[in-house]
Amino acid sequence: MSDTQGSGGTAWRNNPYSGPYTYDAQSDLALYSGVLTKRFVAFLIDLFVLSVPILLVSIFILLFGVVTLGLGWALFWLVSPFSIVWALLYYGLSLGGPRAATIGMRMLGIHMEMLNGGRPYFLLGVVHAVAYWFSVSFLTPLIVLVGFFNRRGQLLHDLVLGTVLVNTAATVPSSRSF
Repeated sequence: MSDTQGSGGTAWRNNPYSGPYTYDAQSDLALYSGVLTKRFVAFLIDLFVLSVPILLVSIFILLFGVVTLGLGWALFWLVSPFSIVWALLYYGLSLGGPRAATIGMRMLGIHMEMLNGGRPYFLLGVVHAVAYWFSVSFLTPLIVLVGFFNRRGQLLHDLVLGTVLVNTAATVPSSRSF
């Protein structure tokens, strides 16, 4: 059970938290500084981004219903499935994309990383969103409180999935040479 890397060495998969990009919460406090606050504001921005297409589709169906003398209003049942598919695609493509961040997260300078050093992928972004929405629905106070009691500011679904949100500026190597 080994995985060869580009340099010819082997990396054992027995330790899921060892990798080339893992961060120590003790020594890299700049990575997690203010992440919970930024995460909340990013969530609000993402809710706005998610709601705009849904609002536009609803307005279109409303106007289409007026033009068709009420027959087009039968399409309103499509708004809920469209909302779910749109949200899953948004989170999957943005969190699983090259920047590993939603639009709100990019605006606030944070991104998602995996604790084992791997890059986030589409399915992880989808599962991350679904786990978040389910945990918020059933454990509302607990999901927020968990973030205050760990050094990385991880919420409950982050702990389960092995992900962490970090400040993007703290992960970019310095371009200055001393």
